[in-house]
Amino acid sequence: MSRSSYLTLPSGRELNSELIDKRSRFIAQLVHVDNERAADEFVEQIRARHHDARHHVPAWILSDGRERCSDDGEPRGTGGMPVLEVLRGAGLVDACCVVTRYFGGTLLGPGGLMRAYSGATNQVVQRAREEDAIVEMTLVTPVTCVIPYAVYGRVERLVQDNGGKIRDSIFMEDVQLNCVFRAGDEIAFIEAMRELAAGDELCSVGESRFAEF
Repeated sequence: MSRSSYLTLPSGRELNSELIDKRSRFIAQLVHVDNERAADEFVEQIRARHHDARHHVPAWILSDGRERCSDDGEPRGTGGMPVLEVLRGAGLVDACCVVTRYFGGTLLGPGGLMRAYSGATNQVVQRAREEDAIVEMTLVTPVTCVIPYAVYGRVERLVQDNGGKIRDSIFMEDVQLNCVFRAGDEIAFIEAMRELAAGDELCSVGESRFAEF
């Protein structure tokens, strides 16, 4: 899947929310996952945590475009797909949500189940938003510059003018600036640096990767 940015959750953090409908408890559990194995392991963790629950409905989406969901014994289309649709609608990837259901003794019917599973998932996604637990990952390019002290201020401004950020500065015989740009924005900066240095190459460009910008 080709994209320049995406939304996900911080690694190592779990968000939870609970919805009650006609005494049935729907507990939504949302985490970051990097791959299918991590998603499967999280589902098994939830099964062990709530071993006495009747259903554990999972859905996950990865940044490479793969996605999967399961109704886990609920009527077809009433559990997994509603959960997955909420994740899609929120624009989340590299994310897994498992909604655990404790049956309350009253049948909800297909429509009621769909509303409950999507509602529980919406609640946990909203909680993630409220707690600033949704982060944007952007395709960025690292650029390292080694410059004389005399041009440090000018290069700082060039980084800012071209939409970049200086991650850190190392002051030795010369100054090493470790910068980062949204992928593509580094081109104009490197050209400006070449002009500043009268054709000399002062920058080395790293491999683009996804990171918080």
